[in-house]
Amino acid sequence: MYGDAATIRRILSELGDTWAVVGLSANRSRAAYGVAEVLRRFGKRVVPVHPKAETVHGEPGYASLAEIPFEVDVVDVFVNSGLAGPVADEAVAMGAKAVWFQLGVVDEAAYERARAAGLEMVMDRCPAIEIPRLHLPS
Repeated sequence: MYGDAATIRRILSELGDTWAVVGLSANRSRAAYGVAEVLRRFGKRVVPVHPKAETVHGEPGYASLAEIPFEVDVVDVFVNSGLAGPVADEAVAMGAKAVWFQLGVVDEAAYERARAAGLEMVMDRCPAIEIPRLHLPS
């Protein structure tokens, strides 16, 4: 299990409201777009991180985590498992409090590195599923 209910609840409710969503573009047909909308309705500031650096949901995008000029609380990762580890390492380097790997994104070594660095970590889960499952107010 890569994210018990207590950890998921803590990330969603206690660790802060600025989420960088890696892989989020203006493409409405992608899962990241819909999940970002759910996070926004849940009260989160959603910062798009994508090579195109597009504005999404009114929030300016950045080409990489390193380019974000303000503090990020949670890094939500919508890239394939082979690319996810370096993103988790960037999240550690930038001082994020948590990393969230979306459904199907699994990198056990990255999970261990993030946890060893003191970050909360969830893997192979989706906040759009977890928010209603845990009966969190939206």
